[in-house]
Amino acid sequence: MTDKKQYKAESITVLKGLEAVRKRPAMYIGDVGKKGLHHLVWEVVDNSIDEAMAGHCSEIKVELLEDGIISVEDNGRGIPVDIHKEEGKSGLELVMTVLHAGGKFDKDSYKVSGGLHGVGVSVVNALSEWCVAEVHRENQHYKQEYKIGIAQTGIENTGKTTKRGTKITFKPDYSVFVGQTYSPDRIKNRLRELSFLNSGIKIIFKHKEEEETFLSDGGLLEFVNYLDKNHTHIFETPIHLKGEKDGVPIEVSLCYNETYNETILSFVNNINTIEGGTHLAGFKTALTRSLNKYATQNKILKPVKGKTVSFGGEDVREGLTCVLSIKVPEPQFEGQTKTKLGNGEIKGVCDSFISDGLTGFFEQNPDVAKKIITKAEYAAKAREAAKKARELIRRKSVLDISALPGKLADCSEKDPAQSEIYFVEGDSAGGTAKQGRSRQFQAILPLRGKVINAEKARIDKLLSNNEIQTIITALGTGFGGDSDNTEETSVGDFDINKLRYHKIVIMTDADVDGSHIRTLLLTFLYRKMPELITGGYVYIAQPPLYKITKGKKIEYAYTDEQRDLILDKLKSESNAPISLARYKGLGEMTATQLWETTMDPEVRTLLQVTIDETEDIDKNADTTFKTLMGDEVEPRRNFIINGAKFVSNLDL
Repeated sequence: MTDKKQYKAESITVLKGLEAVRKRPAMYIGDVGKKGLHHLVWEVVDNSIDEAMAGHCSEIKVELLEDGIISVEDNGRGIPVDIHKEEGKSGLELVMTVLHAGGKFDKDSYKVSGGLHGVGVSVVNALSEWCVAEVHRENQHYKQEYKIGIAQTGIENTGKTTKRGTKITFKPDYSVFVGQTYSPDRIKNRLRELSFLNSGIKIIFKHKEEEETFLSDGGLLEFVNYLDKNHTHIFETPIHLKGEKDGVPIEVSLCYNETYNETILSFVNNINTIEGGTHLAGFKTALTRSLNKYATQNKILKPVKGKTVSFGGEDVREGLTCVLSIKVPEPQFEGQTKTKLGNGEIKGVCDSFISDGLTGFFEQNPDVAKKIITKAEYAAKAREAAKKARELIRRKSVLDISALPGKLADCSEKDPAQSEIYFVEGDSAGGTAKQGRSRQFQAILPLRGKVINAEKARIDKLLSNNEIQTIITALGTGFGGDSDNTEETSVGDFDINKLRYHKIVIMTDADVDGSHIRTLLLTFLYRKMPELITGGYVYIAQPPLYKITKGKKIEYAYTDEQRDLILDKLKSESNAPISLARYKGLGEMTATQLWETTMDPEVRTLLQVTIDETEDIDKNADTTFKTLMGDEVEPRRNFIINGAKFVSNLDL
């Protein structure tokens, strides 16, 4: 049998110019969703920030215009407009239309920069319906227009100017970013972040009638205080280290609060390295070693049975809020989206600088060192207790879960991909769910009362809670682990591959208590088993709010709007009396009704729980859980006050 289509040279497609970007945009900007759309703005703004870091720019303006148009303007040197001898095109056109063309390859032009591949603004141009580049340089105003990355005109000299700098205005090609829109809050947060990272640089954001200026004099000190504004600190002023090691500028600011979670942001050349890298590994190693060294030398940590006692990484980072920023002349990022630093030498550089800085600080501030060590001691004791609790849970099989307060009614299906488990509020609703379920693929786990708040509880208290033990055992994944002393890896027994159900459905009553229980469960999963959420395994069941009866006809409404539509429809059919019942709890439903409305895959509505990747610090998941479930009352009160105006139907 011969192939109808033979593989020959003419089968090979050569993508020219910016065609590769259009063909595979996610390779250059991460995705074509909201994240990728905003990445276009970051690429242009980063170029202006690079000018600022080089000492040529003091002000950046970003404007979100109508129809999703973005304008970014700076007062830097302006992109060169003279003709490149080898390419025969202006510097501006090369930068805007050719991949791997830019000034970042020349060490004399930019000592450090966020972009080193020369693909940033050309990618923005390629993924834009249209783009206009304006340059104010040497008292002349230049302009060039593009469509889908292709120059439509030569460079036009429009006359004299007293300004200087570059202005890029573009409209993203929304046929690529289908259904996406810009978030003003997300843009503002990134600009605020950049102002903290580059103190003294004025960054202005304008959208409609709103104009906000970001200008930081305190730098990372201000940044840490901003991140930790809703928490109580264990010492007043954050630790701040700033200097240079082996030609690498390093700045770090950190503080400790009374919570049990850590927040660490790391940056390389102003790029948020959300996956960390060698600079973060160096910081963690330095922090752990410095505290252990100080505690040992000052005999705060004493040997036990002749063996040296030391803190683990998790111990010294409990309650830590930290921002680490470094500037690297030639950073090696893993991928174009720059989420992880790969330079091997940077780990040692950061380790050495931060170790020396922290050692000196602790010697000069013994009271602060003592407070941190005391917190680490409590964390270490909790970790040991948690280790024992984990071992206990690990030894329990699903077969002996009947000994626990929650009683699992398992399904017969053994394939996790085809199995689902319902977390049900109370024994009464659990009994109804067990009767109404499909025994083949649906497991039921009734939970008695409200589970412990994972935002406020240390790990040992959490793992000693019966309901938490029940959940962990039923899921089969194990739980947690400890960081080793090298800070390189995390070792533990949590294994997502051992998950027994690929749908975890939270099913609670449609009242205030039910909402609270659901929130407590989500807090536990988010803080201690985030892989379940990021993997798309967690869902929220949507039981009906109303049962509407007219004669023998029964309909269910899941919202007030749906209720009104059903009532209008039934009234138009006849004048027969209509009965309306409001469900307050799952226990009010029969097993058949629960199946028909909430558990039958053919008709049910499940809301998948996802983590919004917003870069707005004030609105991201981490801050939201801290605000709503943390110890501080004031942020929660303000949240309620600010949100009260949006409440239209309060369940009393």
